[in-house]
Amino acid sequence: MRIKLINPNTTQSMTDKIARAARTVAAQGTEILAVSPTGGPVSIEDHYDEAYAVPGLLGEVRIGETQACDAYVIACFGDPGLDAAREIARGPVLGIAEAAMHAASFVATGFSIVTTLTRTCVMARRLVDRYGFSTVCRGVHGTDLPVLALEDPASDAYALILAQCEQALKQDGSGAIVLGCAGMADLCTRLSASLGVPVIDGVAAAVKFCEALVGLQLQTSKHGDYALPIPKKYTGAFAGFAPRA
Repeated sequence: MRIKLINPNTTQSMTDKIARAARTVAAQGTEILAVSPTGGPVSIEDHYDEAYAVPGLLGEVRIGETQACDAYVIACFGDPGLDAAREIARGPVLGIAEAAMHAASFVATGFSIVTTLTRTCVMARRLVDRYGFSTVCRGVHGTDLPVLALEDPASDAYALILAQCEQALKQDGSGAIVLGCAGMADLCTRLSASLGVPVIDGVAAAVKFCEALVGLQLQTSKHGDYALPIPKKYTGAFAGFAPRA
């Protein structure tokens, strides 16, 4: 089985870290193909970043369809381009936010999300509503850590995230924590041991769910709105993205 793991930002060190987290949980015989687009934002921290990350992400899915990829993981907590990726992919496509929320709902009656910048909490809350977890997610909390600070050992990121997790558990009465950034993937086990509750990394959860879906021989439906995009001409810089028959 080949799972293509796409970090939609262009920071290679983060892609490498995410790949290590994915390979730690992948089953024997599962190949993790971890990539970043060649162009786009170095981190995704607002709607504008997200919009410019999507073309590169979709380009990687298009390439993946020629690489015999069985499934895809979008390794950004905003789940950018998820519906569009599902339209062009044969196999399952999972966003890490959706995967993490489902996993948390299996092990606790309520969970809290701890993420990076506070401004992204609104974006996360919209995903909570979209995925139907409004009654299960008890709070969304920002640390005001920039995404790239997670790559800087001097940022004291672990201590800041741990403190916010402790506050969230106390304030929300939650039974689990969902980490709201793929760049936090390497902190999951350590945080869980310190907090004494399940801490869910969406990268790992998405990989295991992909393995299960592929094992069940379930592919993305091509009936209805996930049908292949309508063939038409695109112009300008996006001419190469035009859907073909």
